[in-house]
Amino acid sequence: MKVLDFPLVKITIAFSLGVIASYYLHLSVPLIMISLSSSFVIFCFNYFWNLRHKKKYISFGVSVYFLSFLIGVITLISHTDKLQKTNYTHCQSVYEKPESVTLILREKLKSNDYSDRYIGHIKSISDKIYTGKIIVNIQKDSTPNRLIIGNTIKIQTSLQANKSNKNPNQFDYSRYLSDKQIYAQIYCQKKDILVSKTVTKDIWYYCARLHSRIVSNLEKSEFNKAEMNVALALILGQQQEISQDIILDYQYSGATHILSVSGLHVGFIMLFITFILKPIPNTKKGSFIKLASILISLAGFAIISGLSPSVLRSVVMFSFVAVGNHLRRTGNIYHTLLVSILLILLFEPYFLFDVGFQLSYLALFFILWLQPLLKNIYTPKNKLTIYIWEALTVSFAAQIGTLPLCLYYFHQFPGLFFVTNIIILPVLSFIMIAGIVVMIMAIFTSPPLFITLIFEKSIYLLNLMIHAVASVDSFVIRDISFNSYHLLTFYLFIIYSILWFKKPNYNKLVLTFCSLILIQIAFIVTKFQIESETELIVYNEKNNTLISERTGKNIVLYTRDTTFNKNKNKRNLNMYLVGNSIALNKIKEIKNLLYFKDKKLLIIDSTGIYPSKSAPEILILTQSPKINLDRILKDIHPKIIIADGSNSNSIQKTWRNSCLKKNIPFHSTKEKGYYKL
Repeated sequence: MKVLDFPLVKITIAFSLGVIASYYLHLSVPLIMISLSSSFVIFCFNYFWNLRHKKKYISFGVSVYFLSFLIGVITLISHTDKLQKTNYTHCQSVYEKPESVTLILREKLKSNDYSDRYIGHIKSISDKIYTGKIIVNIQKDSTPNRLIIGNTIKIQTSLQANKSNKNPNQFDYSRYLSDKQIYAQIYCQKKDILVSKTVTKDIWYYCARLHSRIVSNLEKSEFNKAEMNVALALILGQQQEISQDIILDYQYSGATHILSVSGLHVGFIMLFITFILKPIPNTKKGSFIKLASILISLAGFAIISGLSPSVLRSVVMFSFVAVGNHLRRTGNIYHTLLVSILLILLFEPYFLFDVGFQLSYLALFFILWLQPLLKNIYTPKNKLTIYIWEALTVSFAAQIGTLPLCLYYFHQFPGLFFVTNIIILPVLSFIMIAGIVVMIMAIFTSPPLFITLIFEKSIYLLNLMIHAVASVDSFVIRDISFNSYHLLTFYLFIIYSILWFKKPNYNKLVLTFCSLILIQIAFIVTKFQIESETELIVYNEKNNTLISERTGKNIVLYTRDTTFNKNKNKRNLNMYLVGNSIALNKIKEIKNLLYFKDKKLLIIDSTGIYPSKSAPEILILTQSPKINLDRILKDIHPKIIIADGSNSNSIQKTWRNSCLKKNIPFHSTKEKGYYKL
């Protein structure tokens, strides 16, 4: 089957490339509109020319794909909220001083130790109409939180722009939020909030009410809190209340995908509904009834789960699979998947950069493509070995397909993933069936105690098995360095290897060996880049001072904390080491003077002592020293001042003013992130 012969495949690829180009290149909107208009005219000309001559010309295909590319570009631009004139990012005054902000609460997020968190949609700022999504952080106190989804609230506050990552190779939370069209946050107390009496009763309101009703009825049936939170994550995708220890267990055992409702859960629901409807004959009318029942069930599941993006895209994906099965097009399942991708990206192009979206489609694609090949390697004879072998092949197919992407994003590999999938699938199958029954009952009334107890104990057993696998710590390989070169070359190797195994020939074998050589080149290029770099980094650490000096693969860490090597909390440094494929060589105590290449660095700590005639080019201030910076600047004339994260905010404001008077650059790692020399 030649998938690429299907025209929509090439159109989807061209559209996706347009989305990617728009995301990274920030193309000019007027230029794109001119190009799109011209491309459309050329497409129409080619179309009618082909009709007239009743012949397919290559120019028509090129015009179609170029038009698809430009539609991808403009689709992303049109879905970028900050480019809209009414978006709150264009109201600069609200970032500088408190103003009256009116917004609607749309989604409840996972709370932290200090705040209840929501996603809100802004309606107005100081009575002027503005739009856009924002995160609302409401400080916890002794009073109960009575806010519900749909509340319109008014707050006198200023907006805090999303802050970029503060240390090298750190997860960029600011970009993550921007991809969800969230560009700022609000921090407030309950007493500052004025709640409107009218509630906006839209689909999000009713979804939240439905979810609250389910939780309330489960609590009435004496469902254990810990197990109930896992149940809500497994069945409804609601992870807000699940404990961090349980999340870590699922991560280390390679079963994180179970807690995030995705293709696995939606696919299981579709199979379950199909099984229930099996008695209905496969006539034209019966087939239509089955399709309608599946689509309604999937839509209902999306509503019950709160219309979260991960559930919606999985529902859309499997709805297309169901429609494909109804039309008897099971042979073109790849085409069905690509059509679902195109439809999802037309409405939400930023999903293309969502890790969950990438992993879901990659896992499903490799299960469909690779699993039959693995399954044919061995033919078991009894039912137990058939089950184990099928579970293994599905698990390995999904893991092979997603492994490079997981290493690229998470830099760790759960070695016992296949054990996890074999032992949990029977329990998970029962939990999904029991869970659907319990959740449907909980919509109307409190489920009977014996059903709740069976469901609760099955989740307890699942958690116990997951914890047992996760406890084998030596099988969790962490801190794996894996960059974009490795990602691309490993996928080329995997794809060409599978193509060769499916239908071996000389050309495919050559391509497989070429991709293997490219992997080696990727490692060589990475090594060369690392060894040719020299850099000094001042980290943003709250309770410590960290400065690293790297020459190639040799790195020396300067710190005030001499026990740093024994301290487990060195996450910021670890991310830098993993990102650059290096290991820590030495740890030294910071002195007042450091030399990097031809530059002299003076460090003043809490003692406030410094050599008066040092004449450094860079002055680093740490541990909030009580000094007269104006006098120091007059004495030593540095070219730049750096204040790390160990300094208080108030003292940094005074230093910034001193630097402004002298026209000397001031770099605060708390505001601008790490300093790199």
